[in-house]
Formats: sequence, structure tokens, C-alpha cells
Amino acid sequence: MTVEQKTSTSRRDQLMQQLDEKRIENSQMSNINIGMNERYISLISGLVVMVAGIRRGDFMGFLMTVTGGYMVLRGSTGHDTVYKQLGVNTAVATDPTRVSVPHTQGIHVEANVTISRPVEQVYSFWRNFENLPQFMTHLEKVEVMEGGRSHWTAKAPLNTKVSWDAEIITEKPNELIGWRSVADSQIANAGSVRFRKTDGGTEVKVSLEYVPPAGQLGVVVARLLGEEPQVQINDDLQRFKELMEGNPVSKTSSNGGHPSNNVTP
Repeated sequence: MTVEQKTSTSRRDQLMQQLDEKRIENSQMSNINIGMNERYISLISGLVVMVAGIRRGDFMGFLMTVTGGYMVLRGSTGHDTVYKQLGVNTAVATDPTRVSVPHTQGIHVEANVTISRPVEQVYSFWRNFENLPQFMTHLEKVEVMEGGRSHWTAKAPLNTKVSWDAEIITEKPNELIGWRSVADSQIANAGSVRFRKTDGGTEVKVSLEYVPPAGQLGVVVARLLGEEPQVQINDDLQRFKELMEGNPVSKTSSNGGHPSNNVTP
């Protein structure tokens, strides 16, 4: 075999090796369907849930330990079997300037309440976001910033906390407030609060969509701990009604007094 033939064979072998390595890399990447932020949250949350489950030592603790183990697994591998079955892929990049909750990846919640107060008064109270922790038990504090932005700190399951920045994207005084979280928030969320004048006062309608920590699995864990998103937002609005109408505001809710994991805005 000539030198040229040996060189050609060597290059071909190198090319084939590179193609095989690329094929293996692509195969591994194709299994990743969880974004990096969600993976970190899933990993940390899973460890917390596992420890809490082990400490309980009962059947519920066993379920929490198993669930926590799965959260750690999905966080470390970047693959979620449930996501795969549903066709969800949070590892796919989205344009944060256009949408904060990727399509099909969020939890959608709606609720409404009628308050016996003028729409101007109800809207004005809600529009000052620093008032919201007074009736939203899951919120620890809200800091209003310049440019229509605000910083939110909320209570999460197992005595943890999450925070994010939100921005107002549409507003009509006494009618509508629309918001979305900014890029790289711990909880991606978006939604609106509508205010409608009625004969008896004001109807308030909240519509929100958010991606909970650890994705859909985070919802399962929250429900295991007695934290149902729909019940929580209903309770929040009921407390808002009591507050605006001058009635004593109940600090507990129908979910047993657990803090919420909803986000508004």
C-alpha cells in the first residue's frame, strides 16, 4: 500500500470516527427534554422532597421519597418520560421577548369574584402590587420598581422560596392589568386581571398561566402536600373580597392552611 493510500485510509477512518461520535452525541441530546433552569430546580427540589419523605417515615413519606427520587433523576439526566409522552420539551429555546410561558408547558388557572365596591377603588388597591400579600398568603413581599417592573418573592412547598421579576405589558385603568415574567425567572408566568363594573360593585377575573418549579412534576408534589392551584386562587380572591368589603380576612384556606405556589402577576 502506498503512502497516499495509507493517508487516504487514515483520513477516512478519522472521518468515520467523527461521524460515529456525532451520532452518539445527537442520540444523547435527543433524549434531553428539560431546560437547564428546570433541571436545577428539579434536582434541588427532589433532594428536599426525598429528605422530607424519609423523615416522615409513613406511607405518604414513602410516596414523597419516590417522587423526590424521580425529580432528582430527571434533573440529573435532563429527560422526563411524562414530557416525552406529552410531546413537551422545555429544553427548546423560546424567545423571551415574545413569550414567558412556552405553549403547552404552563398550568392555566382562572377565577373570578364580585366585590361590593366601586371599580375605581378595587382597581387602585390591586394596582399597588405591594398590597397583594395582604390577601395572597403565598406571597411574602412585592417590591415595585421603575419602568412597570416589580420583584416578587413567594413561599413554595416545604418552606422554600422562589422569586421573579414581572413587567406590565398592557394596562387600561379600571379595566385591565396584563403582565408577564421577564427572562430567566425562576417561575415563568403570564396573565391578566380584568375589572368589570356591575350593578352590585365590581367583578374581578384573574387568568394566569405559569410553569411551576420542576414542571408538571412540581404540580404533583404540590398536590401531595395539599396545595391545589385552583383552590388557592379561589381562596385568594375570597380574601380579597373580604378585605375590600371590610370583613375579617381569613389567613387560612380550604387547602388546610398551606402556602400557595401560584403567581400573580
